[in-house]
Amino acid sequence: MICWPFFAEQKTNCRYACTEWETGLEIEGEVTREKVAKLVKVLMEGEKGKEMGKKALGWKEKARLAVKPGGSSYQNLEFLINEILLKK
Repeated sequence: MICWPFFAEQKTNCRYACTEWETGLEIEGEVTREKVAKLVKVLMEGEKGKEMGKKALGWKEKARLAVKPGGSSYQNLEFLINEILLKK
């Protein structure tokens, strides 16, 4: 992911993607075609990009597990439905 935060929560999202989750690179300063091309090359061909791809696949698997029956998101949605809609 290439991040170019502009306002509101974008700076926070960029920080998490680039430093905490290590799945993105930030464009800093004035954005030029050359800067974008350089970051795309890093992501598509570089070792850092390969590592980020592996991390993204890890997040994908975690999300898949969370939404399947028995997963945390699935259970939370079931709870919401029962509490609010069905009043169980």
